[in-house]
Amino acid sequence: MKLLTLDLQYFAGEKTEKATPKKRQDSRKKGQVAKSQDVTVAIGLFAVFLFLLSAGSYLKKSILSILQHSFQEYMLMELTEANVQRIFFEIMKEMAMLVGPIMLVGLIAGVAANYFQVGFLFAPESIQMKLEKIDPIKGFKRIFSLRSVVEFLKSILKLSIVGVITFLVLWSRMDEILILSQKTIGAALATLADLTLQMGLFAAGALLFLSLLDYLYQKYDFEKNIRMSKQDLKDEFKNSEGDPLIKSKIKQKQREMAMRRMMQEVPNADVIITNPTHYAIALKYDEKKLDAPFVVAKGVDYVAQKIKYIAKENQVIMVENRPLARALYSQAEIGATIPEEFFKAVAEILAYVYRTKNII
Repeated sequence: MKLLTLDLQYFAGEKTEKATPKKRQDSRKKGQVAKSQDVTVAIGLFAVFLFLLSAGSYLKKSILSILQHSFQEYMLMELTEANVQRIFFEIMKEMAMLVGPIMLVGLIAGVAANYFQVGFLFAPESIQMKLEKIDPIKGFKRIFSLRSVVEFLKSILKLSIVGVITFLVLWSRMDEILILSQKTIGAALATLADLTLQMGLFAAGALLFLSLLDYLYQKYDFEKNIRMSKQDLKDEFKNSEGDPLIKSKIKQKQREMAMRRMMQEVPNADVIITNPTHYAIALKYDEKKLDAPFVVAKGVDYVAQKIKYIAKENQVIMVENRPLARALYSQAEIGATIPEEFFKAVAEILAYVYRTKNII
């Protein structure tokens, strides 16, 4: 029996169930989402090389402008503090005009890649300082974990593919490379730029394909890590719905408050229709509120006895009518008018009550 109990506890704690929406939301708040950094890098790299391909003439003019100013102006200027400062700021401005668009394209591509993967995400908790992050034992475990091995193999694979692509591109254009020394400087630079763009685009395309596979793996690994056990599901349901014990106490308090409000209305009733021992229905007729008599209180057994006790204390007339008491209890709700089929019987009782009060 003990062994069976342990087995049940083990299976209850085994994470075999899919994560609930609340679990996913909590993980997202902590910054735990299915995201591949390789996708961001590959898209950014691919976007940069596409920009270089489309903006080649602009970049060529910028580079030539920098070289022209350097050799024709800056090198002929007198070396003074003011001239050095001027040269520095002018070169920085030209470099910004050259590198700025490239960096902006990479930034936009990176942000877009992250947005397409996880949407807008702000998780301050993920950047909080935690002592466990500098724990050497946990750090050692992370280094030699299955995830680190997978990341290492991924890096080897990416380097190998980029190396193979670079070799194939160079090999396919070996004839052009061998005659670079016979070309002018401008033609040689143009050939080298074309080779660089070709290798970059092919390598970025291959990395983009690998990153999509990596994203699928990251998504699988994320789903596996956020799985829940049956006990986790029960605990989450209990926390979301509330502790049954607390809920029962709240309902009990609500019933007690409703009972007190109902008993406070009994002295205002016109008549109490009784079983006489098991049922008690307190009725009132107020044409300013409703067009027909309505129920202000009702109950059976103990509640019925309490209604009759309060009615007696406040000199509310009680009338015994067993069939009517049972019928009103089952068909009339507190605060609502009585059903139409009971109008005649209740009207006769109220007439009797009003005559009795006039006699008194």
